[in-house]
Amino acid sequence: MGARLACALAVFWAFSPAPPANADDVFPDRIGINRVNLAWVSRADQKRVLKEIAASGITHVRLSLSRPVDKSIDALEIADRLGLKILIEIQLGNKDYYPAEVRPRTGFGRIWDVRRLSDLDLDLYRAQLRSALRRIDGMGIRIDAFEPGNEINYSAYNGDLVVYEKPGRQTPRSVSEIANRSDFERGLDAYVGAIRITREELQATVHNRGALLISAGLSDVGADEADFRGMERLDPDAFVSLLRERGIDALIDGYGIHVYPGRKGEAALARYVTALLDFCQPEGEGKPCWVTEWGIANTALSCPIDDREREGAIRAMRRVFGQRMAQRTLKAVFYYDWDTQPVYSVWRCGALSPAGVAATEPDAGEGSVR
Repeated sequence: MGARLACALAVFWAFSPAPPANADDVFPDRIGINRVNLAWVSRADQKRVLKEIAASGITHVRLSLSRPVDKSIDALEIADRLGLKILIEIQLGNKDYYPAEVRPRTGFGRIWDVRRLSDLDLDLYRAQLRSALRRIDGMGIRIDAFEPGNEINYSAYNGDLVVYEKPGRQTPRSVSEIANRSDFERGLDAYVGAIRITREELQATVHNRGALLISAGLSDVGADEADFRGMERLDPDAFVSLLRERGIDALIDGYGIHVYPGRKGEAALARYVTALLDFCQPEGEGKPCWVTEWGIANTALSCPIDDREREGAIRAMRRVFGQRMAQRTLKAVFYYDWDTQPVYSVWRCGALSPAGVAATEPDAGEGSVR
């Protein structure tokens, strides 16, 4: 009887998940880089870019699931085989998620035309996502986290928010001032529906049922800049409140946010980031944030690069991020961009720039040097 009990207990322990030692084991910090839209380049270029990222000592990368989806998955396979941990941004602008008759909202030639979240067909989204996840699963690719949508609090990526034909008048400061409020709120409902579907479809996979789910990285475009551009937007904290009202906290592991502070002194950078991330909370009290994009510009494009000014600003940002991580209100930061945005990119002159090292080294938040 004792032997049978011991055997039964051994089987039970073998197939039971071990309890985590602490919250850090469940949600470790992530420091990474963005290289989105790899579906738009050749497989040879996909391999080259991802090998350069891995060889630079970077461990986490944010990639896209965009059209053509098969080529997006090719890039995921390369990254996974290189040992990179992957955050996938699911591009909700994909026309395969919408009825054929749906037409994008115009950007009047000042910004791209985009589809409305309120037109998102959740059945099409489920079918397309299921197909992609089955292929990813069948290839044995393991994904760290999924992030459906991008900057959906801003009219550049959410067609339910208006682009004015001509800039010059004040844009909304609250949801009550949004021009097409009913459509906008239907879009929020559709978005939370897409999050729920993503969670359900992940649970049906073999290799990625434990992947984390992060809400769309929100734009930090301010009211003055929105007025100048003539483009509706909402502050991230106000937008997150609307998602919370719709029950998103029960479905996600963190809130996505983007941070582009512009040229500021170190003290001003700290104030900006602190205020922007004020709504982020430790796991258990709410949801922590993931900075899925952040960047500091360097307009000097000559070689060799002079990255001293940007490196100082990036180290100041990393110190603020490090403080938030120590408080457990921030779980990830992914610098934007590796090599596609001339002034923000950190792959310069055939190497990772000093600012790129500062942006991606694991311990920069403590002020150390790799």
